[in-house]
Amino acid sequence: MKAIGYSEQGPVSVAGSAVEFETSDPQPGPRDLLVEVRGVSVNPVDFKVRANRPPPEGDPKILGWDAAGVVREVGGDVTTFQPGDEVFYAGEFTRDGSNAQLQTVDERLVGKKPSTLSFAEAAGLPLTSITAWEMLFDSFGIREGEGAGEALLVIGGAGGVGSIMIQLAKKLTGLTVVATASRPDTVEWVKKMGADHVVNHRNPLNEEMAAIGIAPKYVAALTGTEGHWDAIIEMIKPRGHIGMIDDPASINWQALKMKALSFSWEFMFARSLHKADDMDAQAALLNRVSAMVDAGDVFSTVSQNMGALTVENLRAALTHQNGGAAIGKTVLEGMS
Repeated sequence: MKAIGYSEQGPVSVAGSAVEFETSDPQPGPRDLLVEVRGVSVNPVDFKVRANRPPPEGDPKILGWDAAGVVREVGGDVTTFQPGDEVFYAGEFTRDGSNAQLQTVDERLVGKKPSTLSFAEAAGLPLTSITAWEMLFDSFGIREGEGAGEALLVIGGAGGVGSIMIQLAKKLTGLTVVATASRPDTVEWVKKMGADHVVNHRNPLNEEMAAIGIAPKYVAALTGTEGHWDAIIEMIKPRGHIGMIDDPASINWQALKMKALSFSWEFMFARSLHKADDMDAQAALLNRVSAMVDAGDVFSTVSQNMGALTVENLRAALTHQNGGAAIGKTVLEGMS
């Protein structure tokens, strides 16, 4: 099969950051699906791995965490899918990724693709949906239908995770959702996603929240957490909860104590990385999101389709997504 991998550690601009090559077709294990990849998306993890991990010896390392496609083969112990099924998933951190014609993935991490979306549109949803869902319902412990009278602040509301988190929170909970955005286009976007209020993260967020008279119980710190930390501590309610996905260099953890705050990291690969007993929770939530999309309750967060998966288009998609001005998700079609 054809695939695109990286053969050189560094930024997307280096020559070896995206290299097309031929490799053997992957073979499905007992719980695996062999998927013909028809659509992919790009995520921050694509940049982090290229920048921080040298590729192994041999063929270039295939990256890509977000895909939609068609099942071609199933392992002997697979019970939930069969050849011909259309699926979407984010895969596993330690296995070959989706920037290829074919990929193997554990069935417990796979959902039924929304029938109302194209493959590329569907590929924009898995990683961000899993991240947002796990933060809302696993980390924050919010129950569906509850949360009335409390507020959620989504820092980085126009990003991929923020875009779907706003939608899920508005549809499945009673929370008031405040999202941050700083440009006219991102303000318009987060309002489209369903945010009740928008505040500007280029200003002190505690002052922005005070101006609208809201003290959040939950803060989803999706970007720039180190710069917002003091403001978060100032504005959040006592016994509130902060969830974080970025990687700040230095945080004053002691600041949590005086308000008895809870804190949690969100890493959507944790279940598969450690082979958790509840790995299939990701398949279940993807199926919920798929059903919500087909019912019109949740819509695509894709803002850019960069065309077929080629070296040039993948490099352009990665550059766009990491350029600081991207909204929602950036996707590509499958390899020809």
